[in-house]
Amino acid sequence: MEKNEIYKDFEQLYNGCFSKMKHFAKTYVLSDEDAENIVQDVFMEFWEKKELFMTHRHQKAFLFAAVKNRSLNHLRRQMIEQQAAEYIQETFMRDLRMSLDSLQVLDQNLFSEQDIEQIASRALLSLPEKCREIWIRSRMEGQKQKDIAAELNISVHTVETQIGIAYRKLKAELQKYLSLLVFLLSLQFY
Repeated sequence: MEKNEIYKDFEQLYNGCFSKMKHFAKTYVLSDEDAENIVQDVFMEFWEKKELFMTHRHQKAFLFAAVKNRSLNHLRRQMIEQQAAEYIQETFMRDLRMSLDSLQVLDQNLFSEQDIEQIASRALLSLPEKCREIWIRSRMEGQKQKDIAAELNISVHTVETQIGIAYRKLKAELQKYLSLLVFLLSLQFY
């Protein structure tokens, strides 16, 4: 086949099938622009491999199958993008809700260091006595776990467990103040 003849056959195929293929793609992707882009891409691929496909007996069937596959790939990509956007939106809304909750509990007098110490003290006092004692020795006084265990006549594992319990309870108790504390601590660095 001559190049001129291949070009004419391709042009005839393009002119005869483009609008039908676009309509076919649009039934999948719903957007005129997306459907047109898909069909254009299929024809570009067909043109790049024209020597192979111009001798093919079922050119139209091949083209429609290619449009269907590209449309499905387009829809899959859109679904993934939509899921990512929804995840980002959920994360943003959760962070926004946490900020809103923190601001709602914000008291005008809460900016003093004394108020922050009172909040921390109340949280510490909410711990069971032994748990509080282990937390204070470990985290505030900097004692090693094995030393705490020896002084209190308990196992190192018990010390680790009590520190974990204290951490979870303090985190839950101070959760509503977290954003405020982060903000206040950031002010100290400016």
